Amino acid sequence: MNRQRIARLVISLLLVVPFVLHATGFMRSALLEQAENLAYDARLNLTLPETIDERIVIVDIDEDSLAELGRWPWPRGMLADLVERLFEDYGIDVLGFDVVFAERDRGATLERLRELAEGTLADVEGLAERIEEIAPRLDGDARFARAIEGRNVVTGHFFRQQVDGPDGGGTSGTLPRPLPGLSDAQTDGLPIPRPQGYGGNLPAIQTAARGGGFFDNPLVSSDGVFRYVPTLQQHGDSVYGLLALEVARAHLGWPDVELVIAEDGSGSYRALEALRMAGHEIPVDARSAIPVPYLGAQGSFPYVPIRDVMSGEADPGVLADRIVLLGTTAAGLLDLRTTPVQNVYPGVEIHANVIAGILDDRIRQQPAYLMAVEVLAVVVLGALMTLLLPLLSPLWLTLATAGLGAAYVGGNLALWSGAGLIVPLASPLLLAGVLFVFHVAWGFVIENRGKRQLSRLFGQYVPPELVEEMDASPERITTTGESREMTVLFSDIRGFTTISEDLEPAELTRLINAVLTPMTRVIHDHRGTIDKYIGDAIMAFWGAPLSDPDHARNALLASMEMLRTLDELQPRFEREGWPRIDMGIGLNAGLMSVGNMGSEFRMAYTVVGDSVNLASRLEGLTKDYGARLVVSDSIREAVPDFEFRMLDIVRVKGRDHPVAIHEPLGPSAEVPRELRRDLRRYHAALERYRKQEWDEAERELFSLSRERPECFVYGMYLDRIAVFREQPPPADWDGVFTHTRK
Repeated sequence: MNRQRIARLVISLLLVVPFVLHATGFMRSALLEQAENLAYDARLNLTLPETIDERIVIVDIDEDSLAELGRWPWPRGMLADLVERLFEDYGIDVLGFDVVFAERDRGATLERLRELAEGTLADVEGLAERIEEIAPRLDGDARFARAIEGRNVVTGHFFRQQVDGPDGGGTSGTLPRPLPGLSDAQTDGLPIPRPQGYGGNLPAIQTAARGGGFFDNPLVSSDGVFRYVPTLQQHGDSVYGLLALEVARAHLGWPDVELVIAEDGSGSYRALEALRMAGHEIPVDARSAIPVPYLGAQGSFPYVPIRDVMSGEADPGVLADRIVLLGTTAAGLLDLRTTPVQNVYPGVEIHANVIAGILDDRIRQQPAYLMAVEVLAVVVLGALMTLLLPLLSPLWLTLATAGLGAAYVGGNLALWSGAGLIVPLASPLLLAGVLFVFHVAWGFVIENRGKRQLSRLFGQYVPPELVEEMDASPERITTTGESREMTVLFSDIRGFTTISEDLEPAELTRLINAVLTPMTRVIHDHRGTIDKYIGDAIMAFWGAPLSDPDHARNALLASMEMLRTLDELQPRFEREGWPRIDMGIGLNAGLMSVGNMGSEFRMAYTVVGDSVNLASRLEGLTKDYGARLVVSDSIREAVPDFEFRMLDIVRVKGRDHPVAIHEPLGPSAEVPRELRRDLRRYHAALERYRKQEWDEAERELFSLSRERPECFVYGMYLDRIAVFREQPPPADWDGVFTHTRK
């Protein structure tokens, strides 16, 4: 084994090491973690059920409800009415609140009346006693508590992972009853989030509710996407459940939650594997978290606006015996989240997805032993590619890498869909990509320098950027003849014969170079290929050797920039004592043959065909129509967002079929409104001209020529009409003008 081969193997193995360290957890890579997140999102979106679960209904505090019922928070008396309507009129099963009631009712009607009875209205006899009699009905918080008491209601609260103040400074309100039967001894050593503070509900409200769950998420991914949620959090010695978990418990009759813990005989290893309740097992990862089992984008559950419930207009069939979550989609209430399935997604629907996943046993698993699977995949794939790839040609190297990657992706998706396992995907695939790039680069730089023939072959035609693309994908390049849809350009300096007669040979050479160099640069900048220079003329094409789906647009942009560049050169020509230079350009798109053509003595990479000949004829027509740039109808159709002035329908020499020719004016958005209006008038006049309605056409064209005398074609058509009045065209005249010279 030679030294180059040994160096190649050693470097390849060194590239594997960071991936192994990441997989084992010794050195986590933020880049690989983000890639794994994206791979997770891709699999999730690929396998979304895209169904609607009617068991869970979201009663929505939407924008329309806020507009009708007033801004949030609403009076607790109104919320009490809502609770009573949902349970008594609509017969719901469970009501979960994705909001927290941490402050007293802002209505404060009772307090205000008491202040009046003690102050301004103190002399009103019996007022204080009457206020105390009706106090129970005016205390919004008390009324709300009475409405939820004895009903299957789950409140929401949130935890604070860190607090800045002294002990207790990060707490407010009251926490619900913790999960029964779970002691601190059971959770000792388990990686359950342990927050320092909380924000709970008012004591009266929380005491009246059957239970409560947290809705904060300390496990949001670093990119802010809600992929996982913790099922449990522990505050002090008590363990509390996620709001979705508690709502599911309420629906199932409030069963106890059992922790499924794996541990070795010595007790040195303990890991939480799942939660078990009422026959349902909820697999959790090392953080007691579960992946959110999204059904689809927003709308995977029925939404009922809260105003419809309050007015009695909601459909009873949608709500009866359902699990109801009260939450918001209103942007101003700040409960919109970023998720893998949608960038703006209501937080309340995340809870709904989790509830549905728990009830359907549809939570995917990510057990601890999957770390070993990732390590094994990285080690085996890295060793296999390190040993195999140096032996293969570039083609087989590519096929082998693609095959290994496809096999791993296929197996990964099978485990994802069949067994519900979240097996790491990104790091093995990225490792395969890194090794592939390394071995291709090594082969190119060290062992295959001779494969740069493409660069030498095409470097004289195309810009360096395209040469680099061809070097990266040589299989896409061929010099053998083939037919392609392409665009071809012909440009020519007007009056060049006269100019050349007035200049010395050296000066003429300088002038030609001063024109062709910037013109070539413009063509290259727009991905064009120089075919040849014909004295002062340029022939170029787009769409080969690399395919270009935007060949017509790129060619049109290049043509217009060539003319602008030529105008910018005029001051230099004047300083050099050279005459003013103008140019005509013809442009056509169509099917043409491209490849190496010539003889055994000399070959050239060029294009031929009827479409090429037409472009050459169009360049010659620029003088006849007073236009610097003339394009065919194929260019106009390929670039519909440009404005074009139709010049004529013509038959050119050597071609029987007529073709419409146009003068491009620029992107539609940049063409002044007045010019677009004139174009409509002009094109309408052309229609009348072709119908031989000479008076109407002449009247409009004359008006246009008065307004824009610089536009050559207005006068040209007026002259034609004058001729046709004296010598009318034949009865079968089709409006086509035949040109008899090139």
